[in-house]
Amino acid sequence: MALDSRLFGEIDPPQRLLMGPGPVNAHPRVLRAMAADLLGQFDPEMTGYMNEVMALYRPIFGTQNQWTMLIDGTARAAIEAGLVSLAAPGDKVLVLNFGRFGLLLTEILSRIGAEIATVDVPWGEVVPLEAIGEAIARTGAKVVATVHGDTSTTMAQPLDGLGALCRDAGALLYVDATATIGGMEIAADRWGADVVTGGLQKCLGGPSGSSPITISNRAAEHIFARRHVEQGIRRDDIVDGGGVRIGSNYFDLAMIMDYWSEKRLNHHTEATTMLYAARECARVVLGEGLEARFARHAAAGRAMSAGLKAMGLTLFGDDRHRMTNVTPAYIPDGVDGERVRSAMRENFEIEIGTAFGPLTGKVWRFGAMGYNAMKHKVLITLGALEACLVAEGFKLPVGEAVPAALRAWGE
Repeated sequence: MALDSRLFGEIDPPQRLLMGPGPVNAHPRVLRAMAADLLGQFDPEMTGYMNEVMALYRPIFGTQNQWTMLIDGTARAAIEAGLVSLAAPGDKVLVLNFGRFGLLLTEILSRIGAEIATVDVPWGEVVPLEAIGEAIARTGAKVVATVHGDTSTTMAQPLDGLGALCRDAGALLYVDATATIGGMEIAADRWGADVVTGGLQKCLGGPSGSSPITISNRAAEHIFARRHVEQGIRRDDIVDGGGVRIGSNYFDLAMIMDYWSEKRLNHHTEATTMLYAARECARVVLGEGLEARFARHAAAGRAMSAGLKAMGLTLFGDDRHRMTNVTPAYIPDGVDGERVRSAMRENFEIEIGTAFGPLTGKVWRFGAMGYNAMKHKVLITLGALEACLVAEGFKLPVGEAVPAALRAWGE
């Protein structure tokens, strides 16, 4: 019987090489794990997998935190869960603003009703620790929120010492590590971070849709003080806190933490397939070894940067603080940036990134992370870009990019 045309066709996407700022191609092992059978949310096998996920992500976050788990949703879900559970309406929150995703933190906090202050630097720079300390003292912030690596600018904010500043001021520290977890060191305990969140779709080499999170004991105490269990699932062994109720049900970390604990509060139905994906992402990362993985991402970033420079392109931002996994290059004068991106996609099945805000139409962003932080994928991308630029009439030293990248990879 013929398939009804109104049902469209079977999904059969092109096999593109995703070399933008994310998402990137998922590791085949992760995709295979996602094909496993579903389980009931309280099946002992399922809760066993949940406990394994908690254990697997502790070293990836650089923490001993008991409360290390998953939020069901894209990376933004974990960001919102962290912020809405830390900050109540009227709370003073300081945001480090050095790119699009610092602005996102401000956007979410404004919807919460927090009293927001920012410490700002131009895109392409990072915020000095001294300026943060002065801003904390000036604002009396109860929460300090920052991005670790902002893919809009490709800058990685230094975080050593920030947790100590926050603790001295009685503030909690939130860090969005969506773009760096699994590719650069995440040191939640050493940083003194209270909540750190991530995503699967970048350096972890998985699909978007599940978001790792870790929560310090200090933050957990603060969050449980705001616990308010919904009416239909109240139990005698779970007592509400006396603080302001968290302003979201789905993103209420107090209830989510009780779900992941031995209490197994029936807050939501865990996204089983995404848990399988997150579990396999972590197994791949730890199987490679954290130091080896960080070195591979650093090599990919060096190679991409060297190849782009060898073509005569200029990189955006401060090289001293660049993320290892995303590299931005100015679009040359007279070159149609979108036409080059289309040619990369249509002729070579390679996707590179555009930009946001003040960088829109001015830079391309090249990612090499997770399953794509490999020498041959960087070289293929550079070779394809060279061909597309030549086709646009851009004068460049033909044949220099790939050898430059090869030399840089081995440095």
